Amino acid sequence: MSRPLPPYPNLEHLKKQAKDLLHNLKQQNPASKLTDAQHVLAREYGFASWPKLKVYVESRSHPVEAQPNADNAPEPTNSSSKVNPFAGSWTANLSKSDRHPSNQFHSAGLEFAVEGDAVTIIDIVVDESGRQNTTTNTILVYGDAHPFEKRSGCVLVAKWRSSHILETVAKKDGEVVGWGTYEVSDDGQTLTISGEAQRIVLDRV
Repeated sequence: MSRPLPPYPNLEHLKKQAKDLLHNLKQQNPASKLTDAQHVLAREYGFASWPKLKVYVESRSHPVEAQPNADNAPEPTNSSSKVNPFAGSWTANLSKSDRHPSNQFHSAGLEFAVEGDAVTIIDIVVDESGRQNTTTNTILVYGDAHPFEKRSGCVLVAKWRSSHILETVAKKDGEVVGWGTYEVSDDGQTLTISGEAQRIVLDRV
């Protein structure tokens, strides 16, 4: 099953995904090139080639960054171009974090891109063995269930609790199998991820 694109995909963000993917491909095959990573990424999104993905993305309109869409989310400020507080790069502060007992990673970084109701998260983790793993997931903050890429057979329900709090619940066969809360501090400099026996604190880069 192909990965869903955000409603208003960003070409520069996709190029960054391709570069991150190239790093992984080179670990398997040092001869891999950027065009190889672009082709793999395009196929993951359901396109036959990178040029076809690029044409599709360029054909989409790119509205001004939207505020979270939720009944109980606060109204936007007077600035229509205000950046979503989650958007940008974050790095884990291990001294302030409580890692999951089975996932004592050495370092972690997140890249958030928010486009309308789609939140795309690039997760770059260096695990206990020193190996770097990069994953990309798109959360659709509709309040309705959609397939969850990290867990096979699961669906994810995501809601904005406020402009600074995103809540997710993973379900399988109607039963809750996981949950997580993403909360940005009022000053926008700290992101706290809570859930499933862990609490990760990240600083804005």
